[in-house]
Amino acid sequence: MKISQRAINMPSSPIRRLAPYADAAKRNGIHVYHLNIGQPDIKTPKCGIDALNHIDRDILEYSPSDGYLSLRTKMVEYYAQYGIYLSPNEIIITTGGSEAVLFAFLACLSPGDEVIVTDPFYANYMAFAISVGAVIKSVKTRIEDGFRLPSVEAFEEQITDKTKAILICNPNNPTGYLYSRKEMNRLRDIVKKHDLYLFSDEVYREFIYTGMPYISAFHLQGIEENVVLFDSVSKRYSECGIRIGALCTKNKTIHDAVMKFCQARLSPPLIGQIVAEASLGVQKEYLQSVYEEYLDRRNFLIDGLNRIPGVYSPIPMGAFYTVAKLPVDDAESFCIWCLSEFQWEGATVMLAPASGFYTEPGEGRQEVRIAYVLCKEDLAKALVCLEKALEAYPGRIEE
Repeated sequence: MKISQRAINMPSSPIRRLAPYADAAKRNGIHVYHLNIGQPDIKTPKCGIDALNHIDRDILEYSPSDGYLSLRTKMVEYYAQYGIYLSPNEIIITTGGSEAVLFAFLACLSPGDEVIVTDPFYANYMAFAISVGAVIKSVKTRIEDGFRLPSVEAFEEQITDKTKAILICNPNNPTGYLYSRKEMNRLRDIVKKHDLYLFSDEVYREFIYTGMPYISAFHLQGIEENVVLFDSVSKRYSECGIRIGALCTKNKTIHDAVMKFCQARLSPPLIGQIVAEASLGVQKEYLQSVYEEYLDRRNFLIDGLNRIPGVYSPIPMGAFYTVAKLPVDDAESFCIWCLSEFQWEGATVMLAPASGFYTEPGEGRQEVRIAYVLCKEDLAKALVCLEKALEAYPGRIEE
């Protein structure tokens, strides 16, 4: 018996595929500093934990397929703070932001349709595209340019009669890049000219470390019907495990199409919605303290990385990731070596090889994605491990 071609084509996660090496290291008593995955060590808001601990129900029932109206109504208020004006009927609650992306692809793309992304990009976008039979095409960004948005011409070179959408993540995972108003207007003009969807993943809007304003896809005039926004509470409230996201669109045809897939999976998580709704009432002091913590971590990490001989990282303007270039022959081999053959004072570091965030084999071969989701004390120890590992790595390249 054979598995499907779709399963054969499905890539393994560059974020998680080295987990067996990390597990083996831990079994051998080595402490692993996890900088490979966006799992914050920030505490979940107390109001969310309290809601979880005080659930008083006789039945844990299905919710509506688009999520509880009370949660969607609170989200309307939340988005309004950012100049995003929606009604509850333009918001669909999903099982994490990942399901929002998958359902948008299922509703808007037919097999063979193409989606343009900026390279490197969040690796699971490729997995979702393969799941629906769509094709990811990329326009290249470069670490030397800080991963800024390519020209209009670079996008239009990739547009064919099969192109149906542009997909962005803003602020960006994996690079931490933040798109300017000028760049977002450039995307708007391309979308309008070619009548494309603009899929916009805006999970990290709370984490912007520059004076530049946050420009949502919903702020772009003239393409309101083209926009599908993806969101999640996972990073905002450190609630990755409750699996609550959202798909937002003013296009009723898209909304109604997505709802068919929502009905097929019955409902989003009941308990997660309870926690998420309570968390939307969190005090501003919580969000401010989390923001300041990430800003401090970013500054500390980027300074530390760029002090290591041969290492270069641009300064990310948002999210809590950066892509760094290392003086190694192959970053994936280096990451495996760190977990399987190296330790420094009983510890090692786990990074995500950046090659898994690119479309073409061989790209990003010397790069890694680093998530600064650990406290500064742990980041300091992880940086020492990284520097010592680079000194000892047999495949180090001297520049």
